[in-house]
Amino acid sequence: MSRYILALDQGTTSSRSILFDRGGNIIAIAQREFSTILPQSGWVEHDAREIWATQSATIDEVLAKAKAAPADIAAAGISNQRETTVLWDRKTGAPVAHAIVWQEPGAPRPIASV
Repeated sequence: MSRYILALDQGTTSSRSILFDRGGNIIAIAQREFSTILPQSGWVEHDAREIWATQSATIDEVLAKAKAAPADIAAAGISNQRETTVLWDRKTGAPVAHAIVWQEPGAPRPIASV
């Protein structure tokens, strides 16, 4: 029987996975930061492959910490970057370019070095 619920939090600076038992208790947590790309002042991008690699690594890490297998997961919930857009190649499944990150007006922004 599946024993765990996996929460995936894909944020704007890191990927996180949290494994819960059926009682809602945290069993394991893993988090990995990923790079922010600042191609010019006011522009923010992410490498979609790096986002996937960090999210995948956190899943592997929480499963290892709990000595669990994918079959032990009953359900998964996902929280993602609603403000980030990635264009994928339909044939290859690869990202066409870096992910574009929308910056909320008035919010603090990373400043690119010039």
